[in-house]
Amino acid sequence: MAGTALAPGKVRVNKASAKRGHRSRIALVNAVPVTVFLLVLFVYPIIGVLSLSLKGDSGGFTLHWYIDALSGVNLSVLLSTLRISAETAVLSLLVGFVLAHAIARMRPVFAALAMLIVVVPHFISALVRTYGWIIMLGEHGLINSLATSVHLPGAPYSLLYNETGVVIGTTSVMLPYTVLVLQGVMRGVDGRLLAAAAGFGASRMTIFRRVYLPLVAPGIGTAGLLSFILCLGYYITPALMGGDHQTVVAALIDQQVMKQDQWNSASAFGVILLLLTFAGLGVLGLAKLRRNKTHQRRSSS
Repeated sequence: MAGTALAPGKVRVNKASAKRGHRSRIALVNAVPVTVFLLVLFVYPIIGVLSLSLKGDSGGFTLHWYIDALSGVNLSVLLSTLRISAETAVLSLLVGFVLAHAIARMRPVFAALAMLIVVVPHFISALVRTYGWIIMLGEHGLINSLATSVHLPGAPYSLLYNETGVVIGTTSVMLPYTVLVLQGVMRGVDGRLLAAAAGFGASRMTIFRRVYLPLVAPGIGTAGLLSFILCLGYYITPALMGGDHQTVVAALIDQQVMKQDQWNSASAFGVILLLLTFAGLGVLGLAKLRRNKTHQRRSSS
């Protein structure tokens, strides 16, 4: 019995399907090491921390550690951490927006040099940079010495071992992330849109408020949330510049593990910080989804 010959088009389709299937199998094989890596080094520790946070002294299930974390002094530490993270995010956005806007308006060579100046200090050890801030903000440091020499009211100022010092230190750490995100978004703004708005008689403030700011708003949200999330679990700078009078959750976790051997309570705080991080990412995702739907409605109309 003679075989039925396939049409050339069907042969090409079958070959393309075979190639796609082969590529899919290769992708699955390549994904196995990454999946195992994430399961072992990310998922398993999280499950372990979660189980510790739900385990009582007798080994049974309990929510005692979460109730303890959300009450009394522990709750005040958590609220203080949230407040410091929010203040750091806002201050990083204010300073970072000005820097990123100035860099985005520079020529490429000067912009690259400016970004180098912003980013390179970030590669220095956080411990070294923190001690540098301690020297500058001390009672006899550079800032207070200058303030005293020009006879500013209230000088010398108390800039260390309080919330002010912690916010200054954490802002210096988060600033490069903010500038990198904002500068990338600002570089993508089409200058012709601003020129068109100016051509129709819009003032600089109107152009900034009605055209430029909405275009860079996604970057502002991303940069602010990034600074907030990173600051939630940051340890070195708050521990050194806050001292015993300004404790954050990361420092409290360190005390509970290293000094009190209280892993269950520390695990509860870790889970709470993780949930706050997921909540922040969820808010950002919902904002992006809402923005995409708005763009789709405008495009369809």
